[in-house]
Amino acid sequence: MGRILLANPRGYCAGVDRAVLTVEKTLELYGAPVYVRKQIVHNAHVVKTLEAKGAIFVDETDEVPAGATVVFSAHGVAPSVHEEARSRELRTIDATCPLVTKVHGEARRFAKEDFDILLIGHEGHEEVVGTTGQAPDRIHLVDGVDDAAAVKVRDESRVAYLSQTTLSVDETETTVHALRERFPLLQGPPSADICYATQNRQVAVKEIAGQVELILVVGSPNSSNSVRLVEVALDHGVPAAYLVDDASQVDPAWLDGVETIGVTSGASVPEELVTEVVAWLAERGFDDVEQVTSAEEHLLFALPPELRREIRARERAAKG
Repeated sequence: MGRILLANPRGYCAGVDRAVLTVEKTLELYGAPVYVRKQIVHNAHVVKTLEAKGAIFVDETDEVPAGATVVFSAHGVAPSVHEEARSRELRTIDATCPLVTKVHGEARRFAKEDFDILLIGHEGHEEVVGTTGQAPDRIHLVDGVDDAAAVKVRDESRVAYLSQTTLSVDETETTVHALRERFPLLQGPPSADICYATQNRQVAVKEIAGQVELILVVGSPNSSNSVRLVEVALDHGVPAAYLVDDASQVDPAWLDGVETIGVTSGASVPEELVTEVVAWLAERGFDDVEQVTSAEEHLLFALPPELRREIRARERAAKG
């Protein structure tokens, strides 16, 4: 008889829920096809499901036919992307997570005040690209303590830091500490940039880490917050931790000698994928499931204003 500790919170955060709903509602209002720039959220199953409903995912705005409808992903885009969309007369729906929009605002504010901005994050990640685009002449990417030691700024008394929202809380604190050692007058955002859901999912993993021999994190390899959950598990003493897109990727060999398994999922993962993993484990004797709750989440984000306006207009028209 094996045991499963199911970490809670897990799965969809408010920003992902809003982004997926945005694509579904856009399809409902305007009909297929609806173009989506980049993956709306970093989850292969979500993308496949939306494709089946009529969403077409593209890498860049210039792949969208002139005059068509395009949704910008939850990770956010640079102002230049909005400009390009306007020049091609695209109808744009911006599904950027409000917590990413907050970071964009901070970047513009610090840039306006002529600060050098040290953006803690991973090179090439869509969120980092979008944030850098808010103030490209002022932002320097810092990916860990080595970069913190090497980064060059114009004036050490006018330096600020921001961070990608999906990083490891512990690693980010280490990087910020290294930056403060170099730049004692370093300024930061008014409130933490790492999103509440990323933090809560990491805390939930830490909560079960001492009680399990294996943790399975359901999530896609390009999901930064999912990858971080594996790292947090290993950093907190779990002997083995693996990232799986779904139950088909779980290797039965991982279960050898294991009595208690932790299961969680990244912030862009539908709960049905976790349910399938739990069912797969139950078939192999892990049928004692216990939820371990470390926080309650009740946050909801409204749909993008472009969609809310369209819905109101149609409701008024329907009333005549």
